Amino acid sequence: MNKKEDRFILSARGIDKRFGGVQALRNVELNLRAEEVLGLVGDNGAGKSTLIKIFTGAYVADGGEIFVDGRKVEIRSPVDAHRLGIEALYQDLALLRGMDVARNIFLGREEVNKLGFLRRRKMMQESRRALQTVGITLKSLNVPAGLFSGGEQQAIAIARALYWKARVLIMDEPTAALGAVERDKVYKLIENAKANGVGLIFISHNLEDVFAVCDRIQVLRLGEVVEVFEDSTAVTPEEVVASITGAVVC
Repeated sequence: MNKKEDRFILSARGIDKRFGGVQALRNVELNLRAEEVLGLVGDNGAGKSTLIKIFTGAYVADGGEIFVDGRKVEIRSPVDAHRLGIEALYQDLALLRGMDVARNIFLGREEVNKLGFLRRRKMMQESRRALQTVGITLKSLNVPAGLFSGGEQQAIAIARALYWKARVLIMDEPTAALGAVERDKVYKLIENAKANGVGLIFISHNLEDVFAVCDRIQVLRLGEVVEVFEDSTAVTPEEVVASITGAVVC
């Protein structure tokens, strides 16, 4: 990875989260630069989902601090996260599959005229422009989003995030259930998002995908950060698995 100055677009310091008697996160730190992909890996129950839900405002941390562009921020709701440019794409992509592409890209932010009618032409034009940003051209924007392939649906979701000025994009298992061709499309989408200045957190149990797209890899185990591999090209999958499980590499 091209090491720029250590100016982080998103940072977390000392993040704690408890659910009753269970300590889900303990003193977690995370740093993310613009134009990089940070892999966040760990077994089920490691704390990955809890951490990203704190970043997106679904949960509020019990302790610790979050910084965006070096400025301390409070994230107490999804509205706070959206305002700060933090967006998450989960496996279901939060697309309304029975609704057309333009309506999905403008979901909750629809353009209306003075009479209260949708400005369909403008929404279509802007949607095409948004898709071009991530290098995708769809034959029609008038058909339901659910009719497109998994990779194309990922493109719609990423285009929506970038159109609405996302600066941090969290992708949770984005290649799950995709074939090889569709996975390659997602890899390209991630590269295009990086080229647009976005910092990405990539969560996956598939280490092949992690090594294909990630610049750095951070390992969580039982709610704690156990290792950060600063250069994904200088580590092996076996070493990452050992860090995830606590095993010793022979």
